[in-house]
Amino acid sequence: MTQGHSNWFVRARLKTRQLLLLAAMEEEGNVRRAADVLGMTQPAASRLLKELEDVLDVRLFDRTPHGMQATLYGEVMIRHARMVLSNLNKAQDEIAALRAGLVGEVRVGVIAAATARMVPLAIGRVKAQYPQLQIWLQVETSDVMLPLLTQGQLDVMIGRVLQQHVQLKPAVQYAPIADEPLCVVVRPGHPLEQIAGLTMSGIADAEWVLHPPGSVLRHRIDMAFAELGLNPPRNVVNTNNFLAISSLLLQSDMLAVMPDEVARQYERFGTLKRLAIDLPCRMDAFGIITRQAHALSPAATVVLHALHDAAAEVYGVSADALSA
Repeated sequence: MTQGHSNWFVRARLKTRQLLLLAAMEEEGNVRRAADVLGMTQPAASRLLKELEDVLDVRLFDRTPHGMQATLYGEVMIRHARMVLSNLNKAQDEIAALRAGLVGEVRVGVIAAATARMVPLAIGRVKAQYPQLQIWLQVETSDVMLPLLTQGQLDVMIGRVLQQHVQLKPAVQYAPIADEPLCVVVRPGHPLEQIAGLTMSGIADAEWVLHPPGSVLRHRIDMAFAELGLNPPRNVVNTNNFLAISSLLLQSDMLAVMPDEVARQYERFGTLKRLAIDLPCRMDAFGIITRQAHALSPAATVVLHALHDAAAEVYGVSADALSA
């Protein structure tokens, strides 16, 4: 689009009152009543309307027995006038929110891997600056959260766009952060903890607590065993609740598979231990996901920027690349 076309409204000195008049004309169907609503005289309203028609070189309204009827050109201008006025109202609301100390709420959906360092780092910084801001944190799998995001029930999501949700891809914007290595974890003092050279065949017949069948993580684990010619674990408790997983591990000799970053967090507190075995599988890369063509609230924008900064710090990903 050329500079001349894009700036016609500047050259024409388009007035906010003209936009308000267009919206009022549609509602009232009459210049006089529209003028009354806006607190101006009828001649002033007629003059504003004629100035706009002269600039556009089209007729915006036709006079009919039932009042002023918008032409096709008028309908286009009314629709865009309402959009501009709506955006101006949103701008005022955002400024008021910022002046008030950024109150409100933000709903963030997160996969487990990001809860170890990245998300707590971002939320801690946001709350330090905006203590009145309410943050709702939902930790779930990507297949559960992605529909919630597209429906507007989440403002921001950290996770994956899975193959089964290919139809939702056009509705979201995805900025990759990192992939997700997996590891096997046990309780401290587990009989397998000190065994060197541990292999997949050596743990296939163990007791396990794993994500339920049908989940992406469970599929990856089962395929890893199958590709080595081994039967997938059969002695299994099925749950994706990390509190339940860690509790079961602490009370038994079960094994579990966790994102490496989550396992390291447990290990730092002496709760669980990672076994010295390399799993021949990993989860796909995850990233920050927002709705396409959707303006975030001031509060959600602050949280999003904090997540960008935390991702850059924790994973080394460029904050500029995340916001591109």
